[in-house]
Amino acid sequence: MRASKRFLSVLVVAAMLISCMGLTGCHGSKGMAKFEVPDEFDTSKPISITFWAKNDTNSTQVNIYKKAISDFESYYPNIDVTLKLYTDYSRIYHDVITNIQTNTTPNVCITYPDHIATYMTGVNTVVKLDDLFDHEKYGLGGSEVRFDSVKKEEIVPKFLQECIVGDGYYALPYVRSTEALYINRTYVERLGYVIPDQITWEWIFEVSKAATEKNDDGTYKLNGQNVMIPFIYKSTDNMMIQMLEQLEAGYSTSEGDILIFNDDTRHVLDMVADAVECGSFSTFKISSYPGNFFNAGQCIFAIDSTAGATWIGADAPLSDIAQESIVDFETEVRVIPQFDYENPKMISQGPSMCIFNKADKMEVLASWLFMQFLLTDDVQIDYSSTEGYVPVTLKAQGSDKYQDYLAREGEDNQYYYEVKIKAAKLLIDNVEDTFVTPVFNGSASLRSAAGQMIENVAKSIRRNETIDEAYFEKLYSDVTSLYHLDQLDTTGNSAKPDMDLGPLPTEAVVFLCLLGVAWVGIATYFVADKIKTKKRQISSK
Repeated sequence: MRASKRFLSVLVVAAMLISCMGLTGCHGSKGMAKFEVPDEFDTSKPISITFWAKNDTNSTQVNIYKKAISDFESYYPNIDVTLKLYTDYSRIYHDVITNIQTNTTPNVCITYPDHIATYMTGVNTVVKLDDLFDHEKYGLGGSEVRFDSVKKEEIVPKFLQECIVGDGYYALPYVRSTEALYINRTYVERLGYVIPDQITWEWIFEVSKAATEKNDDGTYKLNGQNVMIPFIYKSTDNMMIQMLEQLEAGYSTSEGDILIFNDDTRHVLDMVADAVECGSFSTFKISSYPGNFFNAGQCIFAIDSTAGATWIGADAPLSDIAQESIVDFETEVRVIPQFDYENPKMISQGPSMCIFNKADKMEVLASWLFMQFLLTDDVQIDYSSTEGYVPVTLKAQGSDKYQDYLAREGEDNQYYYEVKIKAAKLLIDNVEDTFVTPVFNGSASLRSAAGQMIENVAKSIRRNETIDEAYFEKLYSDVTSLYHLDQLDTTGNSAKPDMDLGPLPTEAVVFLCLLGVAWVGIATYFVADKIKTKKRQISSK
């Protein structure tokens, strides 16, 4: 009997301990104190920081990160930087959200302002950078920074402005890209068209439709193949956003008001429906990566990021298809199609960097110093040159090293690949025509909803569904529900605590399992004890 009671005591204590673990671990911090910049950085104290970064399975980028870390550590031997690599920004986003719950966020993270707005729902989770920017000793261009730190005015103003989230700066830009229209000039001219100086959506859809004509045997007249998708768009999120911006149509406000369900959106979706119906348009999610079709001569217009330029073109150094499948043609790189060329609009994109708050101020300051180092000329130029990115500092852009790189366009099909450098120049020449969407908690979901509407319409046409007023009412309702757009209040904050933050972290799963086992054990004990008591009562009668 005593042993049984001892066993019960152990189970109860275990359950209580596990519950306490849950309160301190799974629920995470209720908030942190605001970070205050220390007067001095203690260079004698060993500090370890983590850096979460993204690369497109590009070993050159990985080596640039590793060299940057090694060079930084030579300036600050007391700081040890651990690199964790991802191939997808969305995985970084979901892992950060999971780790916020367990107080195990990275120190420095490659990310996007849309994502930061969600991270900031935790109190002082992300460090506000305004005071760090201007700190005399350790700020941008600070007197005590051991390397050649970029000054605030040396960062491209448009790119720095994009890092304002709410009441201040919560990020630094890392590199920038935009979207470009990649054109198979050879095929366009074979169709009898001349590429105009100013390309409109109307022209793109007209030429795309002309390319769908077939021979009697079912092959396409343009390429003689069984496959031809004239126009493929990589990011339908960006497609909808840019078309609405060009039309000066509603999308959202900076306060988080959702304006996307309007007549202009319907106009865009009708254009998409017509193009899909005649077989002239598709998307990455439906058909796969546009560069692969483009390089095989099965697509004449591909819209993709300038950062993807190394994958696109007959001589692309990173082409994903077999060499024997590549068709020889001339590639033209242009600004994306416009509705109004008197007022061109193109999206600004590319990763930024943020710092997560920690209890140790020296750890946060070390993170800030490392983040600054990623804006030094060599890191900026080397990383930007791997793909069609552009350095975010005027200092790096104007350097002899970068200007020499741009001037040697087409010198080879590797480092000086023509399409890649043309894509970078396209952004440099059009920075003032770029824009970003309002950032708030929920803006990342709105982006996804924008693209989802195009994807749904394209799939519905392929299934021969009727596209009418009732269809659009249901479409708007479905995406609103899917992305919880009806759960945002007018400040852009989630009105309900059921936002999809991905799967539970492993620690939470283990906690719940242990807690369940403990309480099952307690219940089993009580049932067994009751049965024994009843048997004793029966036997004593």
